[in-house]
Amino acid sequence: MENYPDITALFGPIFALAVIIEYTAIRMNYARGIYDLRDAFASMSMGVGNLIVGALTAFALTWLMMLLWPYRIMTINSDVFSFILLFIAYDFIYYWKHRFAHRVRWFWMEHVTHHSSQHYNLSTALRQPWFGPFTGLVALGLPLVILGFNPGLIILVAGINLIYQFWIHTESIGRLPVWFEAVFNTPSHHRVHHAINPRYLDANYAGVFIIWDRLFRTFVAETQDDPPIYGIVKQLESFNLLVIAFHEAAALIRDCIKDGLRPAIWLQRMINPPGWDPAGNHQRTEDIKRSWAEKRQT
Repeated sequence: MENYPDITALFGPIFALAVIIEYTAIRMNYARGIYDLRDAFASMSMGVGNLIVGALTAFALTWLMMLLWPYRIMTINSDVFSFILLFIAYDFIYYWKHRFAHRVRWFWMEHVTHHSSQHYNLSTALRQPWFGPFTGLVALGLPLVILGFNPGLIILVAGINLIYQFWIHTESIGRLPVWFEAVFNTPSHHRVHHAINPRYLDANYAGVFIIWDRLFRTFVAETQDDPPIYGIVKQLESFNLLVIAFHEAAALIRDCIKDGLRPAIWLQRMINPPGWDPAGNHQRTEDIKRSWAEKRQT
């Protein structure tokens, strides 16, 4: 396997410096946005924890990729063309990984960490989960190995994809040129993704290319008359790192205990969207949107 540096770890100091610069600019009224230092420190601490977990599980992921490597369909040479092709292919897979992370509660119990801040600034980008590899969602990227992309290059591209997404977590940047907004994920598009306004729920899953959302009809544009409200539908009023990391996993366990010894219902809770209820009292995204639309018509 070709060896590449852990690019996300290398960018750690740059991320921290960018947060400090944005915070200072906002405090001096040079930029738009809000910082709560307790929230920002919690987010950055979650980021550090994520790096530690990533380092501890990197060997297992690499071992799994190398286990599949002998069964590849072909061998794709690592050059500029294959890098571009892989970058696009990985982002396409990321779109679906991200969409599943919102629409399947088992995956949401991990991804919810990233959405739990009620503020939207560069520190929010660092609020990352601590047990992501253990949900199994990472397996969606394994077909790239079977296709013949070198595992080392896949890891590098995944890191670059994540680094791109850092700068779009800000209120300090408004709309960008139309051509850029049409093709790429931007702060405006991603503000929508982090919003809990019914209009915006479960939209704009893109990593780098917003064209996936436009293609699969999950794109929603930010509007001035409906400013984004950030967080999660049931807001998390805690800066405790363990609560931030595990609150949804604990909620899922509590729900299963409440169900009694009914494994079939447990499975349904895990594979259905957040807000699904076995009694039919759903509070899924589609239910919230429907209720909102009905109120607007009255």
